Amino acid sequence: MSEVKIKPLGKVIALILVAGLGFGAYNLATRGGLGGLMPAAPVRESNVPIKADLPQINNQPVPTSVKDLTLPTSDKFEGDGPRVRWLHWAWNAQMGVFFANGGKSTTKGSLMAERGVAIDFTRQDDVSKMQESLVDFATELSRGNKQPTRGAHFVTIMGDGSAAFLAGLNETLSKLGPEYTAKIVGAIGFSRGEDKFMGPKSWASNPAASKGGVVSGYLRDGDWNIAMKWLGDNSIKNNPDEKTYDPDALNWVAANDYIDAAEKYIAGYSESRPVVKNGKRTGETKKITVQGVVTWTPGDVNIADKKGGLVSIVSTKEYNAQMPCVVIGIDKWMQENKDTVSNMLDAAFVGGDAVRSSSAALRRAAEISADAYGEKDASYWERYYKGTVEKDRTGQLVELGGSSVNNLADNMLLFGQVSGSANIFASVYRIFGDIVKDQYPTLLPTYPAAEKILDMRYLKAVAQTQKFAEASLKGSEMSGAPTAKTAGPKRQISAKVYNIVFDTGRATFRPQSTAVLEGLVRDLSVSTNTAVEINGHTDNVGNPASNMALSEARAFAVKQWLNRRAARLFPDGRVQVVAYGSTRPLVPNGSPEGRAKNRRVEIKVKAAQ
Repeated sequence: MSEVKIKPLGKVIALILVAGLGFGAYNLATRGGLGGLMPAAPVRESNVPIKADLPQINNQPVPTSVKDLTLPTSDKFEGDGPRVRWLHWAWNAQMGVFFANGGKSTTKGSLMAERGVAIDFTRQDDVSKMQESLVDFATELSRGNKQPTRGAHFVTIMGDGSAAFLAGLNETLSKLGPEYTAKIVGAIGFSRGEDKFMGPKSWASNPAASKGGVVSGYLRDGDWNIAMKWLGDNSIKNNPDEKTYDPDALNWVAANDYIDAAEKYIAGYSESRPVVKNGKRTGETKKITVQGVVTWTPGDVNIADKKGGLVSIVSTKEYNAQMPCVVIGIDKWMQENKDTVSNMLDAAFVGGDAVRSSSAALRRAAEISADAYGEKDASYWERYYKGTVEKDRTGQLVELGGSSVNNLADNMLLFGQVSGSANIFASVYRIFGDIVKDQYPTLLPTYPAAEKILDMRYLKAVAQTQKFAEASLKGSEMSGAPTAKTAGPKRQISAKVYNIVFDTGRATFRPQSTAVLEGLVRDLSVSTNTAVEINGHTDNVGNPASNMALSEARAFAVKQWLNRRAARLFPDGRVQVVAYGSTRPLVPNGSPEGRAKNRRVEIKVKAAQ
């Protein structure tokens, strides 16, 4: 399978300067920018990435059936309206919109054709060219051509990288006028396991064992994000300089793409590097060898088939709100073509329901995928859309692949458009934007606020068309219902302490705790397919029995606050409370400062097995 070249720059955080076009995004490519257009990032001391937990999403939805489903023909549909050009990666999250379109180009009898929408899909793995295409489109639009013939109307990318993607892009587009900026209008699917951080089993059971470890990957993109989040949650340093080795941090070997990342592990890639500690060279050198990988399918399949020995440390199965497949277009054109945009999203969401409820629709979508991507066959894409568990070369079982498609209800919940829901996408957007900004502040000093790049008017129009009712959320992946769990202990993914201040001897919050609690909701809006355990702790002052009761009351107060703030994210069964009283101090209780640290609430995030 080494010949497969899916998304060679795939799902990257697009921070690339595009020479000669005068628009700025930042180049985070590995060695001084693509083609050496930018100098390499300055070396920084190893540091712990920002801690952030990702919301609960049902990974096994009850699909909404599509009545009177008919398969599209293979005859091209021309239509009377504008012919939409759409750039995409090879990503199974697009199965629903592909089925809705009937082919790479809209076909007669398809959901798009029924709504008068004609789309031409084109695979584009280079994110900088996606950005160029949007700029070309907006530039021609600004010159008075209401239906530009150059560039693309829409692109689809990963939501967790959209802050970086839009930062430089919108800075440039805004020079044409504020109405020409790029905005997100919906999400047509998710990565649900195919993007992952793989490493030795010891790292999964004991995260601290990864210190001094070496991982290959395409740096600073969606899969790199997975590792960054895991490091932050477990208070482990990241070495942002891929040319040195820090024994107290996780270290990186830069790969050209995701297949190359896997191949470096398979080949046992090694090199010698100077050793650094606390940001300074020690004068020593060390031969390092790749021990782990951040990759996506088929990189994980290649590892399993050719070498094996790695497990999924964490993936978008657990962080399953992290990577929505978002649709981005130019604001002015979309406002002037509202019906086309709304009808396009309507068809895509109905297509998602069709793929989820009909094996025939899934098979047809897989056939279209094979044609659109120019890779493999329908059986391949269908297999890894569903996700599988297979034995690797060592006989160890590993999870491979996994994607999902979205319907209208998923979008209403993802973007916080129903009662009792938080804007999950906004949390994802900020969390991963902040991580890149924190790790590479000179490359991404700032990015647009979520409210500046979201436009929900088209989603609301679809909700009116489909007569959306909140009762329909039962069949949604974003419904918040916990997934089926097997018996036995759950693997802990992360644990972190929140400084939630209570009134002395009581379970009531002090005013300064509100911001912390809001941050907790935002954090827990991304760790998905997980169970949340709230642990209450006290200092050793007072009666032990009273302290145990107080710690329980404080933990329950946090749970109740979460339920009131975002009930759909925290349904019964997802959140558990455990009281420890004064039995598990973080530090000695011999000083006021120590006792203050021990009066705490700790949140543990565990895989929902």
